Amino acid sequence: MLARLHYALLLQQRSLNSTLPAAQATGKITIRPHSIVHSVIFDRSTRKATGVRVIDGQTREALEFRGRILFLCASALESARILLNSSTTEFSNGLANSSGELGRNLMDHCMGGGATGLIPGNEDKITLGHRPNGIYVPRFRNVKEKHPGFVRGYGFQGDGVRQNWQRGAWMTGFGADFKHTLSRPGPWMFTFYGFGECLPNHENYIELDTQRVDAWGVPALKIHCAWRENERALLKDMTLTASEMLSAAGAKQIEPFLEDNAPGLTIHEMGTARMGRDPKTSVLNAHNQAHDVKNLFITDGACMTSSACVNPSLTYMALTARACDFAVDQMKRGEL
Repeated sequence: MLARLHYALLLQQRSLNSTLPAAQATGKITIRPHSIVHSVIFDRSTRKATGVRVIDGQTREALEFRGRILFLCASALESARILLNSSTTEFSNGLANSSGELGRNLMDHCMGGGATGLIPGNEDKITLGHRPNGIYVPRFRNVKEKHPGFVRGYGFQGDGVRQNWQRGAWMTGFGADFKHTLSRPGPWMFTFYGFGECLPNHENYIELDTQRVDAWGVPALKIHCAWRENERALLKDMTLTASEMLSAAGAKQIEPFLEDNAPGLTIHEMGTARMGRDPKTSVLNAHNQAHDVKNLFITDGACMTSSACVNPSLTYMALTARACDFAVDQMKRGEL
């Protein structure tokens, strides 16, 4: 859980420490915290988004902000919720949703298959300081040869650590000698922890809750998402290959594990406003631009058509940079 929390904080730090300071240096940005976006304002006559309706998180005052171009980057769930809550006469099931795909194909990486083993030796070595990162084993299933049990694949994150005093919870012992033993680091342990690809599925979706609202009066989300046969097959295979690699490396006391983690726990939600060439089957084009509303862009995980099996935040940042470059070019050309 701490690793996942650290990853979530890392995503925030990338904005706080890099992109936001760079934007502030231009003198052309206004940062307005405590702003809860309620919905997008759509002008039927021009078929463009003209701004957003906002609720001040402190005063609860209803406000409107206007703009020539609108970028939503509120996360796969929240960007979709904003559009679902922006229904019009024309778009009765959510703005820019002529395809009916808004909110559909929700994905999150399946995680929690792997193994831990004891690595003999090197007990004269200890860790020093904070590690910059652990190890990563990239996807190796279904790369050159087709696996009979599933499609796509998974990668492993992991690290080697020496056991600490907490090992005393399952060790036998008592008294001063036992406590003295726990004052020193235990043996080296190594863990492979798998993260697998989730396939897009139309039946994994979100919708507005007609009975519940959040603290600011915005309809809450109802989330319908479950692992299917392919994701569960990936998780089982993670335990097998992790155990095999540890055994080949000479590990002892190998303990496979298979966690039953629900979708959402990996915090890599994506897929609710998928890209595509055909407006009938997708919400966005290749430039993250809404098919139905040309000055509306969505540049978070909502755009993804597949989850792959790697941490996705750098991909979102790259897609955002590309979408911004496209939007600026379109403005210069007078297309937006």
